[in-house]
Amino acid sequence: MPIRLLHAFAVLVVATAALPAVELLVTPDHTDGLYAARATVTWTVSAKDQAPVDLKYTVKSGGTVEVAKGVLAFADGKATVQATLAQAGTLLLEIPHDGKTSCGGAAYDWTHIPVALPEPKDFDAFWKAKLAELAKVPVDARLEPVESDVAGVKLWKITMGNIHGTSIHGYVARPDGEAPCPALLQVQYAGVYPLEKHWSLDRAKEGWLVLNIIAHDLPVDQPKEFYAQQADGPLKNYASIGADDRETSYFLRMYLSCYRAADYLAKRPDWNHKTLLVEGGSQGGLQTVVTAGLHPAVTVITANVPAGCDMDGAALHREPGWPHWVWAGANLQKLVTASAYYDVVNFAKRVKCPALIGLGLVDTTCPPAGVFAMINQLTAPKRLVIMPLAGHMGDHGPFYPVMGMWWNAAKNGQAPPLQ
Repeated sequence: MPIRLLHAFAVLVVATAALPAVELLVTPDHTDGLYAARATVTWTVSAKDQAPVDLKYTVKSGGTVEVAKGVLAFADGKATVQATLAQAGTLLLEIPHDGKTSCGGAAYDWTHIPVALPEPKDFDAFWKAKLAELAKVPVDARLEPVESDVAGVKLWKITMGNIHGTSIHGYVARPDGEAPCPALLQVQYAGVYPLEKHWSLDRAKEGWLVLNIIAHDLPVDQPKEFYAQQADGPLKNYASIGADDRETSYFLRMYLSCYRAADYLAKRPDWNHKTLLVEGGSQGGLQTVVTAGLHPAVTVITANVPAGCDMDGAALHREPGWPHWVWAGANLQKLVTASAYYDVVNFAKRVKCPALIGLGLVDTTCPPAGVFAMINQLTAPKRLVIMPLAGHMGDHGPFYPVMGMWWNAAKNGQAPPLQ
């Protein structure tokens, strides 16, 4: 290659390597992301720096069925995409670039989004039997004092009995003394990891009697390497363990752990008998709704981007949420049948206390259609925080101030702010 061409090629390579990654902001023309059926949503796609060329997009109903596609046409750093939906549901705009995907969301007639399948006729009978099975297992609550590092707060590790010879593990924290306190049950998001002591201590410092339980039959305070080995070994893809049979589902032990944890708090002499709040996000949101659906002592719940909603959403051509109990395979019908006993939409019908739910319209882990379907099953007082620009991770800023107001009201024995 001639020296002059070689130099030009080198400059081109350097210049290409130096190009910044594309940063896009996608916003709907309705700031809340909500639309009536057959209305048109217009997303504005804004490029932070130089607008890219030949950037393709797709719009999918329920995150699965393509309803529009094309190439973005930028002018002055902005492009628009339009789409519509004729019935209750959600739309997801996807723009792949630089190894990631920028998304826009919209919800149509969300109060009419249905569940995919009816609940099993023996749903209540099944869970009544499982609670009876749990009742035969001694609680055997063992408390081990732990240094709290927070003045005025006591901390213990706790272990309790569960079905099939398993155990429940967690932290208990409360203010010094024996005065009755409002109770707070913390349940955990997906993954295999230790519990941080401050998650309980910070709330106990505010006046709560706190129980924080790990989702697995594991100690709460081992080195990170221990949990990494569990995640890559016996708990790898734990959500799929036993998923094709209601008797062997990995979540059976988890759900009963939540029930026993709530029951333990409700029977402690230092509970104030007024407030038992359950809270969590993602898998923790799943457990939160389930706990309230199973245990009558729960008085209020806050669940952000809850998982486990509408597990057979594919029956209505929409993407179900994590943990995706139902997937294509030889045991598809068995998976569908078993998943119904664990689907959060069916527990939501049985929640009797006020519920605060947060969801993101561009959440592809716990897609909004299924979460809306779950919310529509709640008959108790409820408040929904819709985050039109939020995915599963990242900025959930609109949810947390409302959650804080709900927690403060519950702690003070007041009704939560529903508006």
